[in-house]
Amino acid sequence: MSDRNLPTTASSPSTPGGTRQDHTDVLREIEQRVLWLSTAIVDHANRVRPNPTGLKVGGHQASSASMATIMTSLWFQHLRPEDRVSVKPHASPVLHAINFLLGTLDESYLTRLRSFGGLQSYPSRAKDPDPVDYSTGSVGIGATAPIWGALSRRYVESHLGGAGTGRQYSLVGDAELDEGAVWEAILDPMVAELGEICWIVDMNRQSLDRVVPNIGATRLQGMFAAAGWQVLTVKYGRQLTELFTRPGGEQLRRRIDDMTNPEYQRLLRCSATQLRERLPDSDDLRALVDTLDDAQLRDAIRNLGGHDLAALDEAFRNIDDTRPTVIFAYTVKGYGLATEGHPQNHSSLLSEEQMTELAARSGTTLDAPWQRFPAGSGAAELCARRAASLRREPVRTGPAGALPADLGRTPSGRATTQAALGRALLDLTRAAPETARRVVTLSPDVSSSTNLAGWVNKVGVWSQTARQDWFNDDPETILHWREHPHGQHLELGIAEVNLVGLLGELGATWSRWGQPLLPIGVLYDPFVQRALEPWSYGLYAGGQSILVGTPSGVALAPEGGAHQSITTPSVGLEQPGCISYEPAFALDVEWTLLASMARLGRPDGISAYLRLSTRPVDQTLAAVPTDPAARERRRKQVVAGAYPLRRAPAETPALTIAAMGAVIPEALQAADRLQSLGTAVDVVCVTSPGLLFDAVQAQAGRPARAAATETWILDAAFPARRAAPLITVLDGHPHTLAFLAGIRQVRAAHLGVTTFGQSGDLESVYRHHGLDTDSIVAAALDLL
Repeated sequence: MSDRNLPTTASSPSTPGGTRQDHTDVLREIEQRVLWLSTAIVDHANRVRPNPTGLKVGGHQASSASMATIMTSLWFQHLRPEDRVSVKPHASPVLHAINFLLGTLDESYLTRLRSFGGLQSYPSRAKDPDPVDYSTGSVGIGATAPIWGALSRRYVESHLGGAGTGRQYSLVGDAELDEGAVWEAILDPMVAELGEICWIVDMNRQSLDRVVPNIGATRLQGMFAAAGWQVLTVKYGRQLTELFTRPGGEQLRRRIDDMTNPEYQRLLRCSATQLRERLPDSDDLRALVDTLDDAQLRDAIRNLGGHDLAALDEAFRNIDDTRPTVIFAYTVKGYGLATEGHPQNHSSLLSEEQMTELAARSGTTLDAPWQRFPAGSGAAELCARRAASLRREPVRTGPAGALPADLGRTPSGRATTQAALGRALLDLTRAAPETARRVVTLSPDVSSSTNLAGWVNKVGVWSQTARQDWFNDDPETILHWREHPHGQHLELGIAEVNLVGLLGELGATWSRWGQPLLPIGVLYDPFVQRALEPWSYGLYAGGQSILVGTPSGVALAPEGGAHQSITTPSVGLEQPGCISYEPAFALDVEWTLLASMARLGRPDGISAYLRLSTRPVDQTLAAVPTDPAARERRRKQVVAGAYPLRRAPAETPALTIAAMGAVIPEALQAADRLQSLGTAVDVVCVTSPGLLFDAVQAQAGRPARAAATETWILDAAFPARRAAPLITVLDGHPHTLAFLAGIRQVRAAHLGVTTFGQSGDLESVYRHHGLDTDSIVAAALDLL
């Protein structure tokens, strides 16, 4: 347990007309009530509320107890309305207890933890009925969200104004520091400049299963310090600190510092008699222990800084706002409960007898658990003052601006869908400059290799201060790195988790500060799954953004199997809160990108995932109609999920080929060959299997996303009068499009990629996976 303890010399401010001691006593009363309420919320969900199914409800009384003092100190002394807090997942009952005491959560919800429509398992911005700043739940993601929230606030302030100031707090469990996502975020160079960041680590030294033998606090502190953070440690409370000054006190400090975590935790479960036997290891220490009565001895051994209001107050007052701060607050898991310190107390529940005893200590009863403080009491007055001081004005979201649906160009020649992204962004700056100001792009060090160089050269790179571009006069420099506070591109290190974490927070600025942004994150498609969990969690929390995976598939032939994404098309199909597109042509990219941007930054908004390719394709194959009305019809079909690329002259075709993305040339070549054999073939270009599936569900009266309630696209792309046996083909797993056969109940064969690939030329790789023209023709002949 060895490390330096922050001295506890500061005094809490006094209440009006009272002394500092009065204020401390009131805070302790509130702390005890917070402990009771958070424990009772979990107790009611598991022991009182009827549970006819017998399924475990769950909840974390011990994890909440270790945070009760920290959160009481923060909310009732230091928090300001402009501050934001990410609460560790298992302490959600503490947050609800505080919001209840502040009057922002109705009593009726306290009995509905983890019930349908009630309080969520973990804090949720989108689903909880009381104020929640950051959704948490996936370990490591909620902890780092305030970092990206701080960057997003600064970005909004420098471009649009109105984001104000404020600290960004993260309340983090010590076991959460095992997550690699935490260190990826901490080590990003931009983070060291964010003085509004403050992490408070709940050092209870227990994980779900055990007491962690060696939490390595000193090593963790050194890692934060090496990253440029201020490190504060709140290890001991006032009682122990005072004992350290007495004869034998140094021996007591050394004894506690040197013992392992399991030995210390075992002392928490000991009687006073056992403590007198186990604790002393010298005559001086034994003499000191003998001066304490049993109650003093038991109180002293658990008198850690994370449960001492004065020690925490001192730490909060010592925060250096010029750099990020981490406070290591030592706590006891289950502090104040009958289960405190037990190695298996993570999900344990107090018995009815233990709850009755806790209620008596908390000034309430088990029969009437949901009590606020009596009117006129010091605690009630402090709650009222804090509620008033923390009140925020409602956020009023303005529009992101008018977006054109079509930029008017018709690409020709050979082009890739990847390159079309950068071209569309540049065209937008000319067609809608005010809206284009809200576009912000992100990349994990792959801007040039994903064809964003032209866009980056145009808008510059965002930096909190202007920096000199030393290669600006180098004639061989193609990508110009001009960094200034008005740049619109953010470059992160090679850490996809950081990219999507920031993407989610940039996509939430409409709800935090009323300023919608249009954030677009570009990364290599093979690494989408690495980034998927934090991006998905950002969607859950209301962060609306566009994720672009490029290059994709085995079309990236020379890169080999390690960089050939296979399952990402179905990931896009199945991801909640997201519409996925895989355009085949440059114009399809433009249309789907603009449509996706138009859905961002609003209460009913939805995110998008675009899967792009580096394969050059002849753009004349798109056969874009020249008639304005026909062109607009094509655009609507592209955005809705599919369009007929070629209709056979026959009234009823013998076969339909539904292809997606980069394999469209092979599909068209196969159609030509089959046509020469006398087989009439329709070719349908699928742009969004997810939207087509939603349309199928909506047509059957099943739940579907609001964006897909229109079912006309099924008749437009797959009309009943032209129903025929179906071949589906894509550069990805074939099951992505397999459901299309069910639209008209036709026989079908499904081509795609089901194995890891290998390096090679495109023709060889396509032949290996059965995506080449010969394979499509052979599959058609077998089917017919």
